[in-house]
Amino acid sequence: MQVKRSAVHRFKPSLLQFAKFNMVGVINTAIDFACFALLTEWGAEHGIAQIFSYSAGMVNSFLMNRRYTFDDRRMANTNRRGPDAKRFIRFVALNLIVLALSLVLLRLMSFFPEVHVLLAKAGVTFVTVILNFYGSRKWVFRRNLDTVENSLPSSTED
Repeated sequence: MQVKRSAVHRFKPSLLQFAKFNMVGVINTAIDFACFALLTEWGAEHGIAQIFSYSAGMVNSFLMNRRYTFDDRRMANTNRRGPDAKRFIRFVALNLIVLALSLVLLRLMSFFPEVHVLLAKAGVTFVTVILNFYGSRKWVFRRNLDTVENSLPSSTED
């Protein structure tokens, strides 16, 4: 007899991952905001500061999420051409998309001078966290990355 799992039990792993993702995200956001605030204080244009600050948080995010949130110890021990390299390429691609979106949203927020730049940054961050988690879970750090890609038919004929 098969017992149906409740909705809570089905979503519990996802909720735990989302909680871990957000704990890592707090650290990434602190790195991002600190770099952004420092760079803008030194006179950097908001877009340039966003690119550098986001990149600093992104590198930390990959390292911590790979090891802690999605907890796949095999990822940390593969060679450069293995799943870890594929995941990093996907991670960078996802984050470039999210970065582009954040730049657009930050620029749009700049049309409202009454909104402080750090408050605008917080709003943009809220949106990008959700998109980043979904992309990381479903595309970058999915467990069967090697299995799915290795099972695809080859484009070369034998």
